[in-house]
Amino acid sequence: MDSLVSTQWLAGELGADDLVVLDATMHLPDSPRKSAAEFAEAHIPRARFLDLASFVDPASDIPKALPTAEQFAKRLGQLGIAPSSRVVLYDDSQIRSAARSWFIFRLYGFEQVAILDGGLAKWKQEGCPLEAGRASIEQTDFPVPLRVGEVRSKKQMLANCGSRAEQVVDARDAARYAGDEGSGSEGHIPGAVNVHFPKLFAEDGTYLSPAKIAAEFADAGIDLDGPVTTSCNSGMTACVLAFGLHLTGRNDVAVYDGSWLEWSSDADTPKEKGAGH
Repeated sequence: MDSLVSTQWLAGELGADDLVVLDATMHLPDSPRKSAAEFAEAHIPRARFLDLASFVDPASDIPKALPTAEQFAKRLGQLGIAPSSRVVLYDDSQIRSAARSWFIFRLYGFEQVAILDGGLAKWKQEGCPLEAGRASIEQTDFPVPLRVGEVRSKKQMLANCGSRAEQVVDARDAARYAGDEGSGSEGHIPGAVNVHFPKLFAEDGTYLSPAKIAAEFADAGIDLDGPVTTSCNSGMTACVLAFGLHLTGRNDVAVYDGSWLEWSSDADTPKEKGAGH
């Protein structure tokens, strides 16, 4: 299974016993939309609700931290997922939340996971079937995995400010990245470049081709052969950039999980203003 699958592909695979479709929709905190209610009203047939908003480690000092290995295993067991399952993630969110879910799965070594290109919006546009309510789930005993993905801490990001060993890409919009007046932001991590995450998508909401995605990063000054860490406001859209780079063939991209929420809350961390590259 490819990491990015089409609506046509999913429509043809929906009846497969080993396939699990997860609604990974999550909206911004100030949005009036409620993902759980939307899922109950209409979702892809046989889909299960991931509840990404609660798929975090509440004990962590990091805002909205990635779940622990134990929390990951518990959630997958509750969702009836086995290590041999094929998982397709989709969302109907402006922040492309399926990418965060994809990163979590990959972080813990789950390889057979994909994102539905275009998400629920494209599924609806093409007249594909929907259903309401919640499906009954037969829970599994999912084993606690070893973490294999790349995550960066504030300490590591501070060290990188001095060494510049890793290139840092900020997924926020240009105004917040630059720290413009009225943006509510003090700028960005020193040395970071800006690739606003919507740049990775075509007008119909599907991902650009790998070549076009690579060009967006290259235009921002990123050496695609060098190490890259992505960041954003809360660790969500940083995963969109990580997934985009994955589509270009990069499987070693790290995410700064604390991102700007953690960085900006510390008066001692350096901040840089301006448009940069």
